[in-house]
Formats: sequence, C-alpha cells, structure tokens
Amino acid sequence: MTSVIFIILLGFYMRKKGTFAENFGKVLSKVVLSVALPALAFNSFMADIDSKTLAQGMNVLIWGIIIYVILIFVTPLPYLKYKGDKRTTLSVLTIFGSTTFFGIPIVGAVLGPKGIMYSSIFNIGYRIFLYSYGYIRMSGLKMDKDNIKKMFLNPVVIATFAGLILWLIQGSMPQVTVAAATGGTATVAFYRIDQTAKWLFQPLSYLANLTSPLAWLSIGITLGSISFKEAASDKTSWYYSFNKVILVPLLNLVLLLILNATHIMPVDYTAIATMCIMMATPTAAVTSAYAISFDHEAVMASDASLLSTIVAVVAMPFWIAILQILNAAGLF
Repeated sequence: MTSVIFIILLGFYMRKKGTFAENFGKVLSKVVLSVALPALAFNSFMADIDSKTLAQGMNVLIWGIIIYVILIFVTPLPYLKYKGDKRTTLSVLTIFGSTTFFGIPIVGAVLGPKGIMYSSIFNIGYRIFLYSYGYIRMSGLKMDKDNIKKMFLNPVVIATFAGLILWLIQGSMPQVTVAAATGGTATVAFYRIDQTAKWLFQPLSYLANLTSPLAWLSIGITLGSISFKEAASDKTSWYYSFNKVILVPLLNLVLLLILNATHIMPVDYTAIATMCIMMATPTAAVTSAYAISFDHEAVMASDASLLSTIVAVVAMPFWIAILQILNAAGLF
C-alpha cells in the first residue's frame, strides 16, 4: 500500500510541477486498459485447475452478478432526500466502482495471480450491468449497438473470456509433458504458454507488470489536474464518497460472511478479499463519463470522482488490514 500511495503521490507531484501534461494521464490509462490489463487478465488464467479453485471461481462469478442486483435496489435508499437526476446519478455512481483500473492492480499487488483471476471473473457481472443498467439509467434510452459492442469487444473483456474458457477446458485438450518447477515432469494443455511457450508468456508478463505503476501514476495525474478546494466544498460528494468506499464494501463483506458461515456460498480468504477490495474502489470512469455525456449532474460527478478516489486511497490499507484480521480470527 505504501507503493500505491507513493506512486500516486509521484504522479500528483509531476502533474503539479508540469512535467506531465493534463492529457498524459489519459494516455497512460489507455495503455493500461488496452494493453497491460488484458495481458494481466489473460496471464492469470495460465494456471492449473482444481475442483476447489473451480468452485471458488464459480461462486465469485455468481456473487459478482447477485451483488449488483442487490445494489441496484439498495443504493437509492441513502439518497431519498435528493430528487430527479441527482438521486439517479448518485445511485449509479455508488453501484459502479473503478474495479478494473483501481481495483485489479491493488488485488494483484496484495493477493497475487489467484486474486487477479478472481477479480477478472468478478468483473464479468460488473461489465454486464455497467454497460446495460448503468447506460440505460443515465441516458434514459434503451441499449444501442455501440454500447453492446463496448460490452463485448472491450480488450479486457475479450482477454478475460478467452483466458477463462482456456482455463476451464484445459483438462480435455491435447496434453504435453514439460519440466516441472519443483523437479520431474508435469502434463499440461498444449496452450499453457506459461509452460510450453515462455518466449510468448514473458512479453505478456512484462506488459502485465506495467498495469499497477501506470494505473497509479495515472490516478495521481488525474488528482493533480482537478481543483481539490472546489471539490471539497461539495458536502454531497463527501457523503457519496463515504457510501461508496465504506458502506458498499461493508455491505458486501457482511453478506459474504453470512453466506460463508451458512455454507450457502462458501468462499475462501482470497476470494472474499478480492471482492471486498473491488467493491471499495472509487467512482468508475465510465459512470462519470455517462454523467458528463448525458448532462446528469456533471460537476457533482467530477467532484465525487475526485473525492472518492482520495477517500479510497486512504481507506484501502484499513480494508486490507480488516480483511487480514478477520482471516486470522478464522472467520473465512
């Protein structure tokens, strides 16, 4: 987490100093979303499959859909005192966090490859609702072809589905024998490039390793491009930030603990921690773009994005510590 904070602060400082131009953060984010994150998502599925990991992955997929259905009905409640567009915008902004750009790099740094795999699976439900419900609510229109294309032709989505399918079917594919890292030999599917074509896997790994530092730099540059003084004067954005970064992940954690304790949907520490970190992320860039594009409280959405990012950076170490304490107490 010190790495996260230091690199974000570096991006903030370089932007304030003028070394990085205002648009440089957008360029970095495009590199992350179109190249680095797809490589990271795909590589995470280059792993052995076992019954436990498969069961965990399927539970993550199911919960990744259920939690967004729950949030669709729950998130309007804290904003009943607001009317019209403002309530709609606050509700949609609260549902969808920056799970891809903010969440996955932190999950990868804290929980490793298995966490990245779970976060990629969890994001399937997120993207379905983001590009359908989120778009419809903010635009007031029905789904259009362009948005359906965004949903399925996004590089991260393509890499996730490709990796997930290859991971699931690897046992029924032609096998090859390779040297095992622990000595002896092992049998893997022919397309397991982490074992059979390291000359191809290694460049993907280099690209995947760019995800975290470039994402955190971009966040810092974005923070350095917006007036904190103006954003901080908006009490509604502070209230929203508390709901998004504290209450939403808390609701997610409590429900998961109940499901785990009752064995309705048992998930291990890595899966629970992954999903809680993903839910503790600030405003999604796409929802902010919706608000601006359709003129739904655009200024408030921009302020909320800035403040929720700051609150998330501060709160994330605490969330990770809480998850580790609960794990040590045997609740997972």
